[in-house]
Amino acid sequence: MKYREVCFYENYFLSFYDRQSTKVKRKIDAVIEIVQQEKIIPVKFFKHLSGTNGLYEIRVEYNNDIFRIFSFFEKNRLIILVNGFQKKKQKTPKREIRKALRIKKEYENEKSSS
Repeated sequence: MKYREVCFYENYFLSFYDRQSTKVKRKIDAVIEIVQQEKIIPVKFFKHLSGTNGLYEIRVEYNNDIFRIFSFFEKNRLIILVNGFQKKKQKTPKREIRKALRIKKEYENEKSSS
């Protein structure tokens, strides 16, 4: 049973995804499936970013690499994937958060004008 639908806005996420190795793509796919199918998603895989007004990160680890995929909800069920990056430091880079918030705003403006 799916509790959430996942979709992509523009090609931001898919551009990131296409650059990954086959093994990393499989891990990303597995984590997205968890996000869709678990009623309560473990924080290990999905976390709200405080101070961001609705921005979440999908958390993917493969070997020693850490990846983050930004997303947000629409209508409490749909998760829009916006962009992703490979995390190299402890804290999430502010520029990546700003980019995700800009894309989220772009999406909201597009939805409100249609």
